[in-house]
Amino acid sequence: QVQVVESGGGLAEPGGSLLLSCTGSGTRVTFYTMAWYRQAPGKQRELVATITGSGRANIEDSVKGRFAISRDNAKNTAYLQMDDLKPEDTAVYYCKYDARKQGESQIRDYWGQGTQVTVSS
Repeated sequence: QVQVVESGGGLAEPGGSLLLSCTGSGTRVTFYTMAWYRQAPGKQRELVATITGSGRANIEDSVKGRFAISRDNAKNTAYLQMDDLKPEDTAVYYCKYDARKQGESQIRDYWGQGTQVTVSS
């Protein structure tokens, strides 16, 4: 079984920072690309950032220059450093790992449960 767990959400003031973490776990599982998404109330889920297993990162324009993504493959953990937060960054943040179980040929998506980020004064 593959599990994906986010942590690090909470309340921040405008201009503040938060660090989100996402850890994948499972027996005989290979983790590939990891992505952060967010979903604000009443809006569709949107992609925020991705990072491949080799560390190639992509940040969406909406947060470029303020957010950074990184990962530690030894820990199967990816991070989203969020700086200069704005009220419009308020959303539930989800991480998604592409992973393949040993013995299976298909790479599947595994989602975390989400972590709330609220930016407010």
